[in-house]
Amino acid sequence: MREKILWNEDWLFCAEPLPARAFSVKGPLYKQAKTERARSGPAARMHNDAVDDYRDGVEYSAERWSKVCLPHDFVIEGVPEERGNNARGFFAYRDGWYRKHFTLPPSDAGRRLALYFEGVATWATVYLNGCLLKRNFCGYTPFEVDITDLVEFGTDNVLAVHVETGESEGWWYDGGGLYRNVYLVKTDRVAVDLYGVYVAPRKIGEELWRVPIEITLRNDAYAACEAEARVALVEETGAVAASARVAGALPARAKTALLCETQVCAPRLWDVDAPHLYKAVVCVYVAGELRDQYETRFGFRTVCADPQNGLFLNGKPVKIQGVCAHADFGLSGKAVPDNILRWKIRRIREMGANGYRTSHYPHAEATMDALDEMGFLVMDETRWFESSEDGLEQLRTLVRRDRNRPSVLFWSTSNEEDLHVSAIGRNIHRAMAAEIRKLDDTRLITAAISVQPDRATVGGDLDAIGVNYNLPLWDPIHEKWPQTPVFISECCATGTTRGWYGPDSAEHAYLSAYDRDTNESFLGREKTWKAVMARPWLLGAYQWIAFEHRGEAAWPRLCSQSGAIDLFMQNKDAFYQNQSHWTGAPMVHLLPHWNHAGREGEPIAVWAYTNCEEVELWLNGRSQGRRRIERFGHGEWQVAYEPGEVMAVGYVGGVERARETVRTSGPAVGLKLVAEDTRAAANGQDIAVFTCLAIDAQGREVPDASATVTFFSSPLGRIVGAGSDVSEHKRLSDPAVHMRAGRAAVAVRLGAQHGTLRVMAQADGWQSAHCELEI
Repeated sequence: MREKILWNEDWLFCAEPLPARAFSVKGPLYKQAKTERARSGPAARMHNDAVDDYRDGVEYSAERWSKVCLPHDFVIEGVPEERGNNARGFFAYRDGWYRKHFTLPPSDAGRRLALYFEGVATWATVYLNGCLLKRNFCGYTPFEVDITDLVEFGTDNVLAVHVETGESEGWWYDGGGLYRNVYLVKTDRVAVDLYGVYVAPRKIGEELWRVPIEITLRNDAYAACEAEARVALVEETGAVAASARVAGALPARAKTALLCETQVCAPRLWDVDAPHLYKAVVCVYVAGELRDQYETRFGFRTVCADPQNGLFLNGKPVKIQGVCAHADFGLSGKAVPDNILRWKIRRIREMGANGYRTSHYPHAEATMDALDEMGFLVMDETRWFESSEDGLEQLRTLVRRDRNRPSVLFWSTSNEEDLHVSAIGRNIHRAMAAEIRKLDDTRLITAAISVQPDRATVGGDLDAIGVNYNLPLWDPIHEKWPQTPVFISECCATGTTRGWYGPDSAEHAYLSAYDRDTNESFLGREKTWKAVMARPWLLGAYQWIAFEHRGEAAWPRLCSQSGAIDLFMQNKDAFYQNQSHWTGAPMVHLLPHWNHAGREGEPIAVWAYTNCEEVELWLNGRSQGRRRIERFGHGEWQVAYEPGEVMAVGYVGGVERARETVRTSGPAVGLKLVAEDTRAAANGQDIAVFTCLAIDAQGREVPDASATVTFFSSPLGRIVGAGSDVSEHKRLSDPAVHMRAGRAAVAVRLGAQHGTLRVMAQADGWQSAHCELEI
C-alpha cells in the first residue's frame, strides 16, 4: 500500500563554496564517467559530512556541515547589504549542498520508491549514492525523483542535492534551498501515477452531474498485467455519493490511462461562501489483491464568464475581490511551513478577499489546499512563458497538480511579457494553451498583459483577457474584444508604510500610509475599486499585493510597500480599506493614530474607511461633522490636534452600526505579547508567531513607540525571525529588533516535544512581557 512520508528532518547542509577538484590523470576521470559519477565531493557517497569529527582514517573536509530541518532557506541567513540587488532583497546569493543519510528496510524491496520535492530554489541537481538522478531548472515547480533502481536496503544510503541560486527566476526575493516539503513515497509497482486521478464534473440537468474520471496507472514491473480501479466519490460527511470501476491491460514499464464515469444527483456545491469539497478515493486491484489507494479532492461548481455581465458562480453573480501574493514570509524568508501558509490565507479572507493570484509561479500545495477550503477564486500561474520542452513540462506539472481544485478559475500562461504584442508571443501562447487543453478543458486560459494590452496579439486567443494596470484602456479593450471576458489581473501597487502618516521619507524610504496614486499606472485602492465596480462586465480584479514581500525595494527599505499586510504580518490601514470595500458587516476604521505631541493646534488629516452610509467624527466629545460616504470612498476631516480621543461613528439608514475610537496614549512603560492564531503544532516544522506591543501605564497601545526589543524562547522552540522596521538591516534570526510604530513580531519554530512554550520580550527601562502557548 501507498506510504507518503514527510522527509523534512535530519538533513545536513553546507553553504560554503566547494572548489572543484581538478584531476591530472585519467583514472579518476574514468571513474567519474560511470554511473556513480560523483566519487569525490559532497555528492559522493563516502564524502565526510560529519558535523564535528574526531575519527582517524577519514578525510577531514574543509567545509562546515550543519544539521537543518526543512523547509530551509539559506539565503535569508545572511545580512542585507546596499551593494546587493534591490530586486532580490539586497542579499548575497550563493550555492549550497544538502545531504541526507537514510536506511530502508529489506521489506521495501520490490516496491517503487520515489522522492517528491515540492520546491527547490533555484536549480537543483539530485544524486543518490553518487549517481546523478535529476536536474531541475525551476525553483517553483514540484518534481519527482525515482530512486527505485539505486537504493540499497538495510544499509546507509546518501542523498545529495546541489542547489544553485545564481540564475534568478524573477525580480523578487528568490531565496535558496529546499524551501518546501520533501516526501518519500513508497508504492506497489502497480500504482496510480503522480497527479494520476482527474475528476471533471459537468452539470447535465437541474440537479444531475456527469462525472468523468481519468485514472493514470503506472506499471513499473517487467511483466504486463490486468488491473482494476474502483472509485468512490466521498462527501465531507464520509457518505459515498457515487462509485465507478474500470479495468484494463497495463503494459510493462508504461503508464496507461483508464476512463470511467458516474453520476451524482444534487451534490453540495463548492462556492466562495460555502466551499464544499468531495474526495475521490481510487483503489487499484491486481488479481483481486489491493495494490494501491490514492485520494484527491475536487468540487462541484459551474462557472460562467459573461463578456457583458461579468462572472457567475453556480448561476449567481460574483465579483473577484482578489489579491496577488508572493510565496515568501517576512519572518522566515522562502522557507514557510504549512501552518503559516494556511494562516496567511485566513488573514486575507478576514480582509474580505475571495480571489488569489499565484504570482508569478506555482504556489505551495498547502496554500492551494487552503484556497480550496476557504472559497477563493484562483488565477494559477506558471513561471515561464516558453514553448520549450522544459517550459511545457513545467506547465504540464502545474495543470496536472491543480486541475482537480475547484478554486482554480484561470490557467495563466504568462505575466507582463514584452512578447504579448508580437507574433512570437502569440506562437508561444498558442502552444502553451494547446498543452493545457490536452490536460484540462474546463477552465479559462488567460495571460496578465501590461504592455499595450489593447494591441496584444494574444488577445483574441485568450478565454479571458487579464489586464495589468492600464485603467484608461479597460473600456477600449472591452470594445475591441466584446465577445471575450475581461478582468484586471493586477492593479493598485500603491505603496504605504505601516504607521507612517507624514510625508514620504527619503532617509528611511517610508511611504505615507494614506491611500493615493503612486503614478498614472499605480492607482490608489479607492480609485481602482470604484472603476472596477462601475463596469459590470469586468469579472473582478486582483490587487497588488496581499503581503509586503522582500525584493522590489529601495534602500534602506528591504521590501515592497504595496501590501495590505506588512512584512511582519501587521495589518496596515490598507487592510481595513479593503475590508470596507469587500465585506458587508458594518465597520469603520480611523487613521492616523492620535499621538502627535508638539503639533498642538495643527490640522491633522483624519480619514475613516467604512462601508457605512454616513460617518460622524468626534474629538473629545465635540462633533467635527457628519459625512455622507460615497460607496468605496472614505470620510475625511481636517482636525486641529489636541490630545484626547477621536471617535468615528458609522450609520446605516440613520442608525448607528459601527464605531471606532483612537486615543492619545501615555509614554510607553512596558510590553505586551500576543500569540497569533497560527495553529502551530509540535512537529519540528511549524512556526508560532507572537506580536509584541508597546503599552503605557494604563495598558493602552502606544502606536508611535520606539525601542530595541529582545525576544527569548524556552527550549521547546527556536527563534527563526524577528522584525518590525522594514528599513532595519540585521540578520533575520537576530532576536533583538528595532521596534517601530509600537509593534514588533517574532517567529518561533517549534520542536517535536509537547508542553508549554514560553516567549519573553524585553526592552531597557520597560516592563518585560511573557506569553505562554500550549503545544
